[in-house]
Amino acid sequence: MLFLAIAVIMTLLTVISQATIYFAFRKLSLFLFLFCILAAVGVLFAAYRYFRKQDKLLEDAESKIQAFLAGDMDARIENDEEGELYKLFWSINNMSAVLISKAAKENREKAFLKNTISDISHQLKTPLAALNIYNGILEEAEDIEQVREFVHLSMKELDRIETLVQNLLKITRLDAGTMVFHKEEENVSEIIKDIELHFAYRAESEGKSIVVSGADDATFFCDRAWMTEALENLVKNALDHTEEGDTVSIAWSRFHTLLKIEVKDNGCGIHPEDIHHIFKRFYRSRFSKDSQGLGLGLSLTKAIVEAHGGTIEVDSEIGVGTTFIVNFLIPTK
Repeated sequence: MLFLAIAVIMTLLTVISQATIYFAFRKLSLFLFLFCILAAVGVLFAAYRYFRKQDKLLEDAESKIQAFLAGDMDARIENDEEGELYKLFWSINNMSAVLISKAAKENREKAFLKNTISDISHQLKTPLAALNIYNGILEEAEDIEQVREFVHLSMKELDRIETLVQNLLKITRLDAGTMVFHKEEENVSEIIKDIELHFAYRAESEGKSIVVSGADDATFFCDRAWMTEALENLVKNALDHTEEGDTVSIAWSRFHTLLKIEVKDNGCGIHPEDIHHIFKRFYRSRFSKDSQGLGLGLSLTKAIVEAHGGTIEVDSEIGVGTTFIVNFLIPTK
């Protein structure tokens, strides 16, 4: 249709121009007629070459798109020249890259969800199995002391399940970005001393000591409840991996643009094989003696710290102890 339109237009222009010239200049009419014919043929040929090239480019582009849709993720349209058509090709290639990235992300999320469900099932099996055993014993128990003992054990297993569910809910809300932080200027010393008080009974009953040190006037803009949760997980982890007579120390320092909090213990230390995995969810070291941990505490702590714009690092040596270092940048005016 395009070439037909061009041909009609060129024919009309030639006829009109020739009619005009014939009546005005009869001797030049034939020469100009031939010239117009040659010009029209040249224009048609150039147009044909141009549009044939464009058509071939579109055919190649369509074949690449079909190959991409068929599963060839490396299929790309050549776009190494200038022009509006090549801009379109670049946009299509860019869209393909975005789709590949999203597909890869969805695959990772599916794999993560699958592994998480598997981990949750595994974590729930132990307390549920224990509860079944305890309930079976309780059905036949006649001694009141035995009943009390297994009721107490059942409550501990129920607490483990509740802790698992609560931590999972917290991490999920942090991941989804639906958690609203109520940040205020908080006194770091008060937060740490509340944590010390929270673990005081456990530390005393296990023959361990908690030592705190830092400036009383140090403040930090944070959500107090969540920050307490993060630091409590570090202290609990330290108590879980220390023995009678060991010490857990909590120290903090406030600088002009930085708040630094350290939780240090002189316990068994972390094996080098585990040092790069301890913040992963449900990670359980084959070297750990802690059989009750759920593998969520450190992961939750990392999520809370990062949600406050901070970083967390760990330094550990077998037989010497472990130090967790949390840093928060403090914005300046």
